[in-house]
Amino acid sequence: MSGQALRAQLSLRCCGTTVPVRTAGPCWQLYIVITGLVSEWPVFTWPTSSRVPSREERSAALASLGFALADGAEWEWSEDTGPGYHPHPVRVALMAAAKVQPVLGGAA
Repeated sequence: MSGQALRAQLSLRCCGTTVPVRTAGPCWQLYIVITGLVSEWPVFTWPTSSRVPSREERSAALASLGFALADGAEWEWSEDTGPGYHPHPVRVALMAAAKVQPVLGGAA
């Protein structure tokens, strides 16, 4: 993967998550979109909170997965509405994406 620009996605899991570990409430997850099975994507989960991770926290999470923002890359934010099948009223879903690259000698 050396030199290859990949994509990182950041989203608030409004009802918590079960992968890679179960959370009891809302939490932010960052994952690296790579070829292959979704279950094999590198993922970082913050502790239960709806607070948006800071730029520094996102950089540290990427580094823990062996990645960094690609040269000149910035986080691109978007809003959508959550799916209607959740057991709570429809909410705004905030998501972010950025181009990333493996760090030389990193975990990736």
